[in-house]
Amino acid sequence: MPNRSMPAAPHPTPGALLMGDAFNMRHPLTGGGMTVALSDIVVLRDLLRPLHDLNDAPMLCKYLESFYTLRKPVASTINTLAGALYKVFCASPDQARKEMRQACFDYLSLGGVFSAGPISLLSGLNPRPLSLVLHFFAVAIYGLGRLLLPFPSPKRIWIGARLISGASGIIFPIIKAEGVRQMFFPATVPAYYRAPPTVK
Repeated sequence: MPNRSMPAAPHPTPGALLMGDAFNMRHPLTGGGMTVALSDIVVLRDLLRPLHDLNDAPMLCKYLESFYTLRKPVASTINTLAGALYKVFCASPDQARKEMRQACFDYLSLGGVFSAGPISLLSGLNPRPLSLVLHFFAVAIYGLGRLLLPFPSPKRIWIGARLISGASGIIFPIIKAEGVRQMFFPATVPAYYRAPPTVK
């Protein structure tokens, strides 16, 4: 099912704060919209907890800019996973894409960390984008191994090269749209360290 995805682009406005699907959209394949919304609520609760006065809208707006940075690991992990899974599983006659789809199923069927890792990413319990990238390429390498073992042929090597290239072409544009710095290095964004406004 086609759908529009919309990476988050914050526009701080005094008196308004967008959360969940109102702030950014992802493909509904993973059902991650509610997970992101509930995570946003927890981040906002923690930010508002030390405040005693919510009347100064401009100062509050400046303080809540950190919300957009603090929500990024969970939101971007789920957004990237949803977009990547959609692109892997959408109908395509490409043999490399078919191999990637089958590698996904076989990787999950290995059990243990090979299923617990992706499921914890999907559920929002592991909001680490690096873990997502590692599992995504582990699936691609697993698919490559399936192609090359027990005897590689020129055709299988070519499909394997296209599988790795296709995996890179799927995940890296999604990560770029989400924002590499905010996704992998949120502590380098100045708003991350924003202190609560002082009461006058």
